[in-house]
Amino acid sequence: MRRAPSFIVTLMVAVALGRTAPAFGQEGGVAPKAAPPNAAAPTDSTLAPVVIDGETLFSVRGLSTYPAERRARDVAKRIRDLAENREVATPSLTLEDGPGMTWILADQVRIMGVFDEDALVENFDRRLLARAYRSRIVEAIAAYRDARRPALLARHALYALGATLALLAAALVGRRIVHRVQADLERRFRARVANLRVQSFQIVKVEQVWRFLSGFLNFVWVLAVLAMVYVYLRRVLGLFPWTRGASNTLFTIAIDPLRAMGLGIVDVIPKLAFLAILFVVTRYVLKLIRLFFDGVSAGTVALRDFDAQWAGPTYRLVRLLVVAFAAVVAYPYIPGSGTNAFKGVSLFIGVIFSLGSSSLIGNIIAGYSMTYRRAFKVGDRVKIGEHVGDVEHMRLLVTHLRTPKNEEVVVPNSVILGAEIVNFSSLAHERGLILHTTVGIGYETPWRQVEAMLVEAGARTPGLLREPPPFVLQKSLGDFCVTYELNVYCDAPQQMGLLYTELHRNILDVFNEYGVQIMTPAYEGDPERPKVVPKEEWYAAPAKPSSTAEHGPAVRASDS
Repeated sequence: MRRAPSFIVTLMVAVALGRTAPAFGQEGGVAPKAAPPNAAAPTDSTLAPVVIDGETLFSVRGLSTYPAERRARDVAKRIRDLAENREVATPSLTLEDGPGMTWILADQVRIMGVFDEDALVENFDRRLLARAYRSRIVEAIAAYRDARRPALLARHALYALGATLALLAAALVGRRIVHRVQADLERRFRARVANLRVQSFQIVKVEQVWRFLSGFLNFVWVLAVLAMVYVYLRRVLGLFPWTRGASNTLFTIAIDPLRAMGLGIVDVIPKLAFLAILFVVTRYVLKLIRLFFDGVSAGTVALRDFDAQWAGPTYRLVRLLVVAFAAVVAYPYIPGSGTNAFKGVSLFIGVIFSLGSSSLIGNIIAGYSMTYRRAFKVGDRVKIGEHVGDVEHMRLLVTHLRTPKNEEVVVPNSVILGAEIVNFSSLAHERGLILHTTVGIGYETPWRQVEAMLVEAGARTPGLLREPPPFVLQKSLGDFCVTYELNVYCDAPQQMGLLYTELHRNILDVFNEYGVQIMTPAYEGDPERPKVVPKEEWYAAPAKPSSTAEHGPAVRASDS
């Protein structure tokens, strides 16, 4: 190949640096209209490279009616067609000047044209620019034909086969070396790190140390394999003209993602710094708010008309508002928040949340509403719907009850908000909780006697309050009996079940002692003898009398 003149070499360097004037490949030979003298230089978006076998010859400029990419493809195709036609000698490439343009021809066939405005933009002589392009095309044709010689392709194929075998051999040898190093490390250091302790406290386990060392070796091995594969592909792909372009761009393909990530990280560092500062400030603000509400809950900070039990829920509500405000402030600084993908994901999450959160929001609102309504608190004995139990936990979405049967009932707060709540504990310690039960007694028994017996049964029941004293109400005058209601006071709602049991036992005992028949639950006629249990039969087998026989067993401290 002939050596290009020095001025052409200089011009080629300028072309490689992107300062070359664009050229137009014209099939029809029609020149575009001349650009004005003060025309602006073309931008990268209006230029496209002419590439032959992965090598860029020069760049061409596009028009709105003839894009640069299409023009570059057309010029490259004509050069390849000319190179494949070995009957055309490279010295046959000539220049032909015309009005405002210079054509590059091969056997009178136009390859491309260079126009005055192309040279004017870059301050080059049009004829000189055309000669530089002609030299590049001649070199490209010669290189194209030389790279496709059968003898050269066969030799390069042998080189590729040898490189492949060398890669496989290097991979096998390297893997054996890695295994040998791992075995040597395990033999030397595994026993030493097994006793890595401070007195009786084990700092790390031997398995953790060994996994770290083994993982590090594997990571180094993977990097070595990737490096070998890269060198192999770069060399082998560069041996053949059809893959030479991929070889030239292989480094760019491997490095561009890392470079893009690095540049992206550098670009978002100010935003990340702002987010970090915002996170620290928000965290300490929440700590101060929590200290304040902890003081309110403990009673060290007094707020007028503010219940100490509201401190926890109010803190959670304020915390939610502070976090939401911080999120609104941070949103513009989140990397990628302005992209369409981020907006699409945010919209999708918002739609899903709005479709599935109606009951969730309802339960949250109900939870806070119950807190500030003072309907009940943890430890109270309540009745919600058909469920009776002690309040174990009051959460944001649900409330947990423990029934007298030791069952856990989880009730959604939205259900509680719309239901009636009976709180047995809220007034029990101030005025006493009234337990009441009814009996039906015949009209032949004096009502004064019945009321006295009921009051005596209440007085015999341990665990009930003596003040206020029990009292009796006559609920109704029925067809066959009079219904009496005994009311007694207690201050232990959790023992309601046991207290009712003891009260009913004492009612039965007192009425049996005085020989008065209880008519309920049904009455059809007077029996020959009253339906009472004589005292001598109170402890018929298998029942056994105890030291508390007169008053029944003592009430236990807790209701199981």
